[in-house]
Amino acid sequence: MKLKAVLLLSLIFINAHSIAADKFGIVIHGGAGTIKKENLTDEKLEAINAVLTKATEAGYNALENGESSLDAIAIAINILEDSPIFNAGLGAVYTYDGLHALDASIMDGATRNAGAIAGVAHIKNPIDLAREVMDKSVHVMLSGAGAEEFAIQQGFDLVPADYFDTSHRYEAWKKARQRLAEAKTVEQQASVYLQDDFRYGTVGAVALDKNGNLAAGTSTGGMTAKRFDRIGDSPVIGAGTWADNTSCAVSATGHGEYFIRNHVAADICARVKYQNKSVETAAEEVIQDVLKPIGGTGGVIVIDAQGNFTMEFNTPGMYRAVKTTDKKLEVGIFAKN
Repeated sequence: MKLKAVLLLSLIFINAHSIAADKFGIVIHGGAGTIKKENLTDEKLEAINAVLTKATEAGYNALENGESSLDAIAIAINILEDSPIFNAGLGAVYTYDGLHALDASIMDGATRNAGAIAGVAHIKNPIDLAREVMDKSVHVMLSGAGAEEFAIQQGFDLVPADYFDTSHRYEAWKKARQRLAEAKTVEQQASVYLQDDFRYGTVGAVALDKNGNLAAGTSTGGMTAKRFDRIGDSPVIGAGTWADNTSCAVSATGHGEYFIRNHVAADICARVKYQNKSVETAAEEVIQDVLKPIGGTGGVIVIDAQGNFTMEFNTPGMYRAVKTTDKKLEVGIFAKN
């Protein structure tokens, strides 16, 4: 009798796992901020939609073909990094000194292994190097020249620093430098960095594959005119990126200092795991109730092991897209209401 009960429970478990394994999907973002329709031409809107669509479809097709969630998010993020539209890879903003310093991180929900890189200036696709750190090193985060030395050892081709140059980011840099030059106090300088054009950016993706494994990744050029080798939340595991098969996968975008202080990505998944909250409720609580009252602005994309997802933000807009077995492709830019 006991054996029959064990066998029955096993069959129930296998059946439930099979149902979950039938679901897969990907959610991506291209940054959050003061994104208003009146500030975007029809041509720009079309271009944004095209890249978001291309990245989402490419990631989804990889999942449909049986590739891992890690592969899917890397494929999607590569497309976003290769577009000058977003603040990652080719479209990275300029530092205070007129250079580029890129950050990225990736996390495997099955093993909770993770890799991150910060402050690199010659890596075409930072998310790929972050994954290499995860897979080929004993470390979690590498930075600057050391990260690039590791990249060379792993066979990466470095790109010239001017590969990342774009005219619209250069104009934003000049504007930021002018405002910083006019600021006489630390408080005034801080207010400059609070300007929407200067602090927002970042791309990211989260995915669930056919094997029930979650993954998350984030890539960014950081904050316009950032100084002193500033690093934001994007390469910080638990702040800008988190994935755990027992809860959810998260990629964040916004004012990184607030996301670091509040451990945003991991906090959302902890609420899912330990308080049995849905990803929608957990993300809303953290983004709207924890961050917003203290001035933390931005958003997150989240997916759990059952394929439930959410795209939560407290800014006027967030570039975003999703496609799952239960949800046809949907691309969004502006606020939900």
